[in-house]
Amino acid sequence: MSKILIVAEHAEGKLNNGVAKTVAAAKGIGGEIHVVVFAADAAAVAGQAAQLDGVAKVLTVNNAANAYPLAAILAPQVAEVAKNGYTHVLFPGTTFGKDLAPRVAAKLDVQQISDIMATHSPTSFERPIYAGNAITTVEAPTGTVVATVRLASFQAVGSGGAAAIETVSVNPALPSHTRFLKLEAQKSERPDLQSAGRVVSGGRALGSSENFKVIYELADKIGAAVGASRAAVDSGYVPNDMQVGQTGKIIAPELYFAIGISGAIQHLAGIKDARTIVAINKDPEAPIFEVADFGLVGDLFQVVPELSQKL
Repeated sequence: MSKILIVAEHAEGKLNNGVAKTVAAAKGIGGEIHVVVFAADAAAVAGQAAQLDGVAKVLTVNNAANAYPLAAILAPQVAEVAKNGYTHVLFPGTTFGKDLAPRVAAKLDVQQISDIMATHSPTSFERPIYAGNAITTVEAPTGTVVATVRLASFQAVGSGGAAAIETVSVNPALPSHTRFLKLEAQKSERPDLQSAGRVVSGGRALGSSENFKVIYELADKIGAAVGASRAAVDSGYVPNDMQVGQTGKIIAPELYFAIGISGAIQHLAGIKDARTIVAINKDPEAPIFEVADFGLVGDLFQVVPELSQKL
């Protein structure tokens, strides 16, 4: 039977929603699922992880060095925990997971599998290639399976569990060449873009960062996260952490508004798993209308404020 270890991502005492989706992927593999939390004090996050449906046990590794999630510091600890009979080590397919997973795979001397989106067996998985335009089936080589999970392909599990919490001690040599200096992050009351159920995105047609206020107003009306196309990011309208698409964030919200976005293939690769897509664009021939569930041809500077007002 498989024994699966999921490395928890968390920040400011809150478990990232991607962990619940990673648990869903693990349930597809089958077997006993454990979640490990690395922190200076893991108690609060461990309590949240213990509630996830399907989790049998939560492991906590308390170490002052884990106060900030540095991949170079976490990798030797994850590898040591993984050697306790785990057949799979899974990471959410976020920046955190994509930074940490290859380091762990290297320490375990196995090949990493990226962006698993479906499971055929404990060693056979589907993953996207060519910007999501094709799906390939890969077979994991002998040894521990180390993989990141494509979060857009899974629905988060519920929170009806009551897993046991156990403190474990690991003592690998930690590197000194990498150290935490400072954290610079965009603070926002809006939902996290990668896990939000509703997302409103703007494109180059907005014309300026000041004009993006119509996007923010609509998003705030419906409790949505805010995203942007690469063209809007490259034009300097918004920070690059808001970019949605092949070279940005891959998302799968229940509702996605594409406003002033033409629908380049790179952008569509990031939203193709969205449940409902609403497009607003003044160009009736824009490619975005080919994938939209609802489309409105019109000037966004007239349509969007009116929509916000009616909401």
